[in-house]
Amino acid sequence: MDTLSSHSVEETNCMRSGEGGEEEVEEEEEGGDEEDKEKEKCKMKHSVIQSTFGKDVYHYVGQDIVIYESIDSYGAVMWPAALALCSFLDNNRDEVNLQGKEVLELGAGTGLVTIVASLLGASVTSTDLPEVLSNLRANVEVLSWGYDLERTHPTSIYRYDYILAADVVYHHDFLDELLATMKHFCRPGTTVIWANKVRMENDLTFTENFKKAFHTSLLAEDGDMKIFMGTCRH
Repeated sequence: MDTLSSHSVEETNCMRSGEGGEEEVEEEEEGGDEEDKEKEKCKMKHSVIQSTFGKDVYHYVGQDIVIYESIDSYGAVMWPAALALCSFLDNNRDEVNLQGKEVLELGAGTGLVTIVASLLGASVTSTDLPEVLSNLRANVEVLSWGYDLERTHPTSIYRYDYILAADVVYHHDFLDELLATMKHFCRPGTTVIWANKVRMENDLTFTENFKKAFHTSLLAEDGDMKIFMGTCRH
C-alpha cells in the first residue's frame, strides 16, 4: 500500500479550536416524499478531480486531497461510503459542526474521511486494524475491535464528540466486536455517524443491531447508500 502524500498527512494532523453543543437525535421515521429524497442525495454528491495509476485527487473543503490506493487489501481502496460521508460532512457543516471537536474514526482505510474531518476543524484520532495500516502509520493508532477496550482505551481518557465510520461492515467476521467498539466509545455527548452501502445480508443485520444499540436517525440516503446518526441509550 502506498503512502499518503505529505500534504495529506500534514492536513490530517490539523487541530482547530471551536465550540459546539450536544445534538439531540430522535428515532428514525419511515417515509418522506420524493423531493426530500432528492435533497438527501444532493448531500452526498462527491467530486473526483483526477485518477491515474492508483492516485486519486479529491476536492473537499476547498482543497485538493491526494490519495494513493492499492489492491493489496480491502482497506487500501476507496469505498463509496467514505466519499458519501466526506461529501455529507463538507456540505452540511451547520448540521454536523466538527470545529474544535474530538473525533474518532473507525476503519480509516485510505484516510480520506480523517483528512476531511481535520480540514473541517476536528482533532481526529484515525484508527484501523493492524493489517491495513501501512499507509497511515505516521498519524493513526492501532485499534483492534473487541470487548476489553476499557483496559486499553479507558473511557475516562478516550472521550470523543464524534465517531465516524464508513463501509466498515463489508466482508469480515468482526461485526459484534465492531458494534461493541462503537458502544464503548459512544458516551453521553458523543455522536456516531456511520455511512454504509448495503451489499449483503450482514449489512441489514448490523443495521438492525445498530438501531437497537443507539438512538438513531437517518441523515442522508441515496438508494443503498445510507448515513446514520446515533447517540447512546445510557
